[in-house]
This record gives sequence, C-alpha cells and structure tokens, in this order.
Amino acid sequence: MSTDFQAARAALGVRLRELRAAAGLEGKELAALLGWQTSKVSRLQTGKQTPSRADLSGWARAVGRADVETELHGLLAGLDMKARSRSWQRSLAGGHSGRQEVAVQQTEATTLLRGLEVSRVPGLFQTAEYARCIFDANAEFRGIPSTTDDAVETRMRRQSALYDPEKSFRFLLCEAALYHRPCPVDVMAQQLDRLYMLVGQKRVELGVIPFGAELRRTAPHAFWIYDRRLVIVETISEELWLTGEEDLQLYERAWDWLAESAEYGVTASRLIGRARASLDLS
Repeated sequence: MSTDFQAARAALGVRLRELRAAAGLEGKELAALLGWQTSKVSRLQTGKQTPSRADLSGWARAVGRADVETELHGLLAGLDMKARSRSWQRSLAGGHSGRQEVAVQQTEATTLLRGLEVSRVPGLFQTAEYARCIFDANAEFRGIPSTTDDAVETRMRRQSALYDPEKSFRFLLCEAALYHRPCPVDVMAQQLDRLYMLVGQKRVELGVIPFGAELRRTAPHAFWIYDRRLVIVETISEELWLTGEEDLQLYERAWDWLAESAEYGVTASRLIGRARASLDLS
C-alpha cells in the first residue's frame, strides 16, 4: 500500500473524527446509531480501514450532516485514485531498470497495445542511443541512481515483441514528437530513420497527428492501452494504472477520436521525412 494512499486515508479519518466530535457523539454512541462495532468507528477514524460509500453516507446522516455526504464521497474517490497511482520517486528509487522489466512483463501479456505519445518517440520504437538520452536526463531530473545501461538493454529486449506474430501495435504520435529533440542531432536523425522504416511494417500501425489537424479531442498526455485490461497514464510525478471499465472506455474513445485525425502510410512517411530533413547535420 502506497504512502500516498495511507496519508489520504488518514486524512479522511481525521475528517470523520471532526464530524463526530462536532455532533457531540462518543465513538460508542455513533457505533450504536449505525449498528456497528465500536472498533469499526475507531478503525475508520484512525485511517486503518477504508470506508465504503455506504459507510460514509451512514456516518453523515448519523452525525446530522447529510450535507457533507458528497464531500465524503469525493474524498473516497480521491483515495481510490491514490490507490491506483504509483509515485515515480518510489518506483524509480533504484533506477530505471526495474520499471523497464515491468514494461517487458506487461507487453508480453498483451495482444493488442495501443498508445499515444505527445512529445517523444514511444519506448517500443526508440533506438538505443535515443533511449539512453531519455534515461540519463530523467535520472538527473529525479535525482535517482543511473542504471541506464541495464534500462537500455531491457528496453531493446522489450522491442522483440514487435516481431511476435500474435501481437499488434497501434500507435499515435503527435508531429511535435518528431521535432522535440531530447538528444544530439545525429541521434535524432537515426531515431527518425528508425520511425520511417516502421511505417507500413506488418503488425505495427503508426499514425502521425499533423500540427494543423482538426481534432475532435486534443491530446492531453501520453497513455498506453494494454488490451482491454489496463491503461497506463504518465504524469511528471506519478503514473496511473487504470483498470475500471469506465476508464477503459474513456481512453479508448480518446484514442479513437485522435486516430481520426492521424495520417498513415505514405503521408506519415512524408511527415517523418520532413522532420528528418529539417535537422542540421553540418
């Protein structure tokens, strides 16, 4: 259980305790009103047990504050989000290599992988040197141990999945990712060459969303959809692992709407080639 989750649950417990005290009720009196064991009231107040929505509704009514029911449900929803989030500072505490092994496992367990990248090339399509620059910069940014050699090796090993006849990959790439350069110009040139070669490859569908495309839905952040069982969303501070049906449907709709504006095949190759030609290799 994450520290963030524990802290959020403790904060919810404090709020429940405040409401009980303001109503002038002892714990055993509240328990009697709700038909609970006194120990349950204690566990909820101290953040040792996660309440249900029904628990919170009952608590609000028992303390005469039906008006705070929505507030308590909101705190519970935030608690659920904390349970699904993974802080980068903790998951990368030992460097990038361990998290890359997780990525290998998730990819091995997936038949259809869909993804959106906004400002960089997806890890599955990165060259070793491009990946090295990404890992080095991120280690410096987060102040974590550098395990770049192992992380790059694992990322390259993960890419063998691209040639698995049982798997399919459908990726959307904002055109900005072809120009944002987290690496020396020669490394970027090699990376764009790699992307160019991937267009039209069997089992890999690569769409580029042009700068001037009309969008039904803008691209807010990168996300990856693993079959219909998991969506991984990356932010600066954490990554979210979403498995609920509503979340899956929402991200699938976002992907579908963005895919409508993407260019594929020859046009995608032309966009990649234009970005490659813009590099000053002199």
